[in-house]
Amino acid sequence: MSFIDKISSASSSYLLVAFLLYCLAFILFVVSITGKRMGGKSPEAVSRRFGSAGFIMTVVGFAAHLLFFFTRWYASGHIPTSNMYEFMTFLGMMIILAFIIVYLIYRLPVLGVFALPVGFIVLAYASVFPSEMQPLIPALQSYWLKIHVTTAAAGEAFFGVGFAAGLMHLARTIRYKGDNPSPVWERRAFEWTIVFILLIVAFIGSVFSFNAAGYKATFVKEVTVSDTAGQPQVLKQDETYVLPPIVQPSGSQMVEMKPFLGMTKPLFEAPSWMEGKNAGRQLNTVIWSVIFGALLYGILRLLARKPLGAVLNPAVQGLDPEDLDEVGYRAIAIGYPIFTLGALIFAMIWAHEAWGRFWGWDPKEVWAFITWLFYAVYLHLRLSRGWQGKKSSWLSVIGFIVVMFTLIGVNLLIAGLHSYAGV
Repeated sequence: MSFIDKISSASSSYLLVAFLLYCLAFILFVVSITGKRMGGKSPEAVSRRFGSAGFIMTVVGFAAHLLFFFTRWYASGHIPTSNMYEFMTFLGMMIILAFIIVYLIYRLPVLGVFALPVGFIVLAYASVFPSEMQPLIPALQSYWLKIHVTTAAAGEAFFGVGFAAGLMHLARTIRYKGDNPSPVWERRAFEWTIVFILLIVAFIGSVFSFNAAGYKATFVKEVTVSDTAGQPQVLKQDETYVLPPIVQPSGSQMVEMKPFLGMTKPLFEAPSWMEGKNAGRQLNTVIWSVIFGALLYGILRLLARKPLGAVLNPAVQGLDPEDLDEVGYRAIAIGYPIFTLGALIFAMIWAHEAWGRFWGWDPKEVWAFITWLFYAVYLHLRLSRGWQGKKSSWLSVIGFIVVMFTLIGVNLLIAGLHSYAGV
């Protein structure tokens, strides 16, 4: 094994260590907010002790994450943000860094209970993609890759912490019991937010499970392309599924499919208008995510015998809603100018150098602009209209959903100049 191969192998180990330490830190933060007496010590002393231990564990995990980042950079020869695996691992690292910064300011252990899962769910999502190192494609061979991607991800990371704080604020202020419960729409909207998170968890879990079982289904279809002389040429294009194919690609033929629960062939074909690259597979993934997410929610709901929002509510009753509201606002206020620089200004400069124009209505550009506008509206309503408390928290939650669609939905579902990010 060459020295570079050894570095690459060690790099992957560092990321696994970081992920495990983040999970352990999350458990410590959970213990810190239970408010129980241990070893003759008061609940407040227990909270401080386990909260500090959780924070230290997070910092150690972040150090391991940094080792992964720099060793992969050394082994690949370029900053590891060039594909979805690398970008999502970097985003996870930035979310943890944003959490560390905000925690040092406010010292709220409960923030770790909500912010850390955002970080390690992003890391788990990254592992769904191929982790092999790849040479940079020509479009990415620029120093602007370092500047644009890192600053954009840093801004989005603070939005993630704002999302966690907004979620905590809603869990604290939405009332499920008593003489004056919150409106039904508000309780249901919060429950649907939890369902959205569970859908992402279900997607990651299902891909892990079927990959571990070695599941595979392959389809082939003929596509017509133009050669260098402009003449049409028919090529065969393979498409491999790692989840059982409920939907097969439009105009394709099945080559191989392992039976699953008696299903030996897809139930139907993707609509003919879904002709984009991997469109059938992506629709199939969405369907399975909804199925597994609904099953996961149903199981948790049966175990809890009440809405999951009502389960979270008691865990945050000791917190000051105004503090949570302030944490969410400050995180977004920090992230917004960073995101503005990275996702808009630096992106437009790089676009002009690479493609000769500042703006081209590419789907990723449009959704980055939508994200920027949304948070601009958030800050305007917060500062000029006095939208604080629940209104502000709902906006922070919705805003991060827009961010996740920009990162995931646009990269994987909509073709464009940034589609290389989904490779």
